[in-house]
Amino acid sequence: MRQRSDIEKHEDEYLSSFAVRASGSRGRAYPEKEHNTRTAFQRDRDRIVHSTAFRRLEYKTQVFVNHEGDHYRTRLTHSLEVSQIARTIARGLGLNEDLTEAVALAHDLGHGPFGHAGEWALTRKMQNHGGFEHNRQSLRIVEKLEHSYADFPGLNLTFEVREGLKKHDYDVKGGKRVHKGFYSLEAQLVNIADEIAYDSHDLDDGLRSQLLSLEKVKELSVWKEIEGYISRNYKKKSLNQSAKNYLSIRLLINRQVMDLLENTEKRIKKFNIQDPEDAVGLPDPVVCFSFEMHKKKEELRKFLRENMYFHPYVVRMCEKAQRYVEQLFDTYVKNPRQLELWVQKKVEEEGKYRAICDFLAGMTDRYAIAEYTKLFAPIEFS
Repeated sequence: MRQRSDIEKHEDEYLSSFAVRASGSRGRAYPEKEHNTRTAFQRDRDRIVHSTAFRRLEYKTQVFVNHEGDHYRTRLTHSLEVSQIARTIARGLGLNEDLTEAVALAHDLGHGPFGHAGEWALTRKMQNHGGFEHNRQSLRIVEKLEHSYADFPGLNLTFEVREGLKKHDYDVKGGKRVHKGFYSLEAQLVNIADEIAYDSHDLDDGLRSQLLSLEKVKELSVWKEIEGYISRNYKKKSLNQSAKNYLSIRLLINRQVMDLLENTEKRIKKFNIQDPEDAVGLPDPVVCFSFEMHKKKEELRKFLRENMYFHPYVVRMCEKAQRYVEQLFDTYVKNPRQLELWVQKKVEEEGKYRAICDFLAGMTDRYAIAEYTKLFAPIEFS
């Protein structure tokens, strides 16, 4: 049976010099005895997967609300896709896959119901009460709000995973956020893998839902390149449009991943990154796309904003979702005694606004809809 020490030895032999080692972890807020057969980062990954907050992601919106269809992305499937892409990049660069996977799986735990629409609503409601931002909420969940262990609050994850959830850090000076620098290469690549996943898969969901016109998508420069590749390499194969779209999304992801790997290797040499600490605190990220790919990404993002995120159907859905969250928030603030008893206890401990924010941020789409119905439906009395 392989022991933890065997895995850590393998990391020393296999990983790049600038990869974070589990054996070199800065530890946990609450010291624990190491596991016999799992490294610290493997334990972190397992704790995240078994957490309540992770399970809730299945019923939290990516773009389409859960009941819209069975095949659209949710926060859970998105997190799994980010993890897969991130591990591929980490493997290609010789970085720590276990650390990368843990950060990727936890990166969206702090998202509330209804995707970004819910986040915008909570941000407005909390602007004078300590603020709300989903990355910070992810940290709050793993450090305090999860209750899985008797010996400590939260999941007691390693410093490196918690740091990775911040993505990059800011100080507040003169009322403005001042960038302090980026974190480990593993944390940086998860941030980029997140971008690759949601840009590519939002495009896929947009085509599947027919909110996006294929004729307009074909105007994108990166899509033209992919169509050219398919026509050259799949001449003898008969592909229907659905199969062709699926292949195109795969090729879109692959092109981004390969560009990222090649450009990041150049930047590692440029910045002379020799060990993990060399990548921390730099004003610019080491893990990033080439200028050419960055331009194509910006074109794609602009296209998605104009044709999908601002599509009347999505805008109406977002406006409705924000009203749900805002009205729930206002109602709870006006009379906290409507809250469940365990939340009322949190109000006493955390203060009214933060406790209500935590409660709302933890809701799934369907739970928020059910609560809204209980509070506002004229024939509902439960």
